[in-house]
Amino acid sequence: MAQSFVDSLSASLPGHRGLRGQILLELKRNQPLTAKELAQRHGVTAAAVRRHLKELEAEQLVVYRRERRGKGAPAFVYRLSPAGEELFPRGYEEALKAALEFLERTGGREAVRRFFFERFAEVAESLKPKIEGATLQRRLDAVTEELSRQGFMAEWSAGEGVLRMAEHNCAVQAVAERYPEICEEERRFLREVLGAEVDRRQHIASGCNSCEYVVEPHCAIELTELKERS
Repeated sequence: MAQSFVDSLSASLPGHRGLRGQILLELKRNQPLTAKELAQRHGVTAAAVRRHLKELEAEQLVVYRRERRGKGAPAFVYRLSPAGEELFPRGYEEALKAALEFLERTGGREAVRRFFFERFAEVAESLKPKIEGATLQRRLDAVTEELSRQGFMAEWSAGEGVLRMAEHNCAVQAVAERYPEICEEERRFLREVLGAEVDRRQHIASGCNSCEYVVEPHCAIELTELKERS
C-alpha cells in the first residue's frame, strides 16, 4: 500500500534518522499527538520520546500547546512548526507557481486548468501498463506508489466498510492554495485510473493534516475482496 515508501521517508530527512525521523514522520501524518501517543506508536518509552521532542523544539521543528483530551488535566500535544513542514518534499513548487502565474497572465485560468489536465493525463498514460486489466488493489498500489514517488506520501487502506486513500504531504501546497484547479484535476485523474467514484473528505490546502479520499468501487465485490486482503 505504498507503506514502505512512506516509512522510508524518515531515513531520508536531513539530519533526522532513527526515532527522531520517525517522530517527525508520525507528526506529519497524524498531528497533533502527545508524547505518550508517539511512544505507543513506536514501542518506546514516553521519556525517550520527550527527550527527542525537547531537542526538536529547541531546533524550532516542533511546537506544542496544552489541550484537554477527555478526563484529567490537559496534556501537551505536539505538531510540526512551519520549519518542520519544510523538511518534507515540496516539488519545486515556487518555480511551478511562477510558471503558472505567467500562464494565467497570457492564457487565463482555462489555460492553467488545461495544463493540469494534460499533466495528469500524462501520468495516467504512464500508469497504463500497470493498471490495464488490473484489480482495484493493484491499481491502488500503482497509483499510491506513483504519487509517493512524486512526494505526496500516499497510502490506501480498507476498513470499517470504507476504502480510503490518503496523501500525507502536499508537494505543491503553494500551488494548490493559489490554483485549486489542480485538486479537482487530481480527483478526476483518480476516478479515471481507479475506475471508481472518488470523493475528497479532507484537504491539506484547507488546513487538514492530509488529503483524504473515499473510494467507492463500482462493484461491491471489489470492496469485499480488498477488506479481506488488507
